[in-house]
Amino acid sequence: MKILITGGAGFIGSAVVRHLIDHTDHWVVNLDKLTYAGNLNSLARVSASPRYQFVQLDICDRAAIATLLIREQPDAVMHLAAETHVDRSIDGPAAFIETNITGTYNLLECARGYWQSLVPAKRRTFRFHHISTDEVYGSLGPEGAFHEESPYRPNSPYSASKAASDHLVRAWFHTFGLPVITTNCSNNYGPCQFPEKLIPLMIVRALKGESLPVYGKGENVRDWLYVEDHARALVQALAKGEPGEVYNIGGGAERRNIEVVHTLCDLLDRLRPRNDGVSYREQIAFVADRPGHDLRYAIDARKIKNELGFRPLESFESGLEKTVCWYLANSEWTNSILSGAYRGERLGVGAVS
Repeated sequence: MKILITGGAGFIGSAVVRHLIDHTDHWVVNLDKLTYAGNLNSLARVSASPRYQFVQLDICDRAAIATLLIREQPDAVMHLAAETHVDRSIDGPAAFIETNITGTYNLLECARGYWQSLVPAKRRTFRFHHISTDEVYGSLGPEGAFHEESPYRPNSPYSASKAASDHLVRAWFHTFGLPVITTNCSNNYGPCQFPEKLIPLMIVRALKGESLPVYGKGENVRDWLYVEDHARALVQALAKGEPGEVYNIGGGAERRNIEVVHTLCDLLDRLRPRNDGVSYREQIAFVADRPGHDLRYAIDARKIKNELGFRPLESFESGLEKTVCWYLANSEWTNSILSGAYRGERLGVGAVS
């Protein structure tokens, strides 16, 4: 197939592109606006492949998207382009509304027009795969897990914008027949993640000798999914998923935030010990919690396991060690980001946009 991937220079998108080029015979057209979180260095290993091409484009430019679809004639669209950081959505929600809602609407309309223009055989096999998040379901108590029929209760501007995009995708299937697949994933981690997110931020700040800020008491719980496992799951969902269906993707690795930071510190103590012999745990500092911080997320991933055969290959411990080793070996990648507009400062304190 030829697959058009939106947001392919981002964290999850670049993992999907690398997986497709490394492990399949598919062709990839990577469409990315290259916002602050887009990084073509994450694709350096595959950029010379004759099956890969990059197009810099904004998903809010509907005319350009329509032209691209007609020109490239993809067999599927994997839609990963999105503003994703909750803290940034608190400080400035407008970009999330524009990209995640309006951008998704533009893509759906362009994809619908393109799909309707295809010959019947191509129309039957075309897919629009929308990649979303478990945050659309809101916050869980100490028990239970999100499943595909869980009610939507988004609590942040980010999760609300993703919930809206999920509803648009569902509507374009039920109203217009566009063959869509939606996946909702738990927290991703792994190589090439922008260092505003918890795990890479802690690694970067630890190595610089800075404090490791943990919100509240670190009791918030997330289910962690190694990004390369997620990439495999997405490709399986695209290939085997039924149009109109939703599949939740989780790593089966619930951890409190403070447990994640402790494990990171212990790994760094072993792999890159401080010169003074003190544990990195001494750098942990508890800070005021994020506004509206959801307490717990957990994914019930039985549907994708039973129907599509997906299982994560990495445990949290093995995936986290691979992640730390990657950041230790790729300081140039991180330094190029931190020399720009983002320098590891706290975001999401509720400033008016």
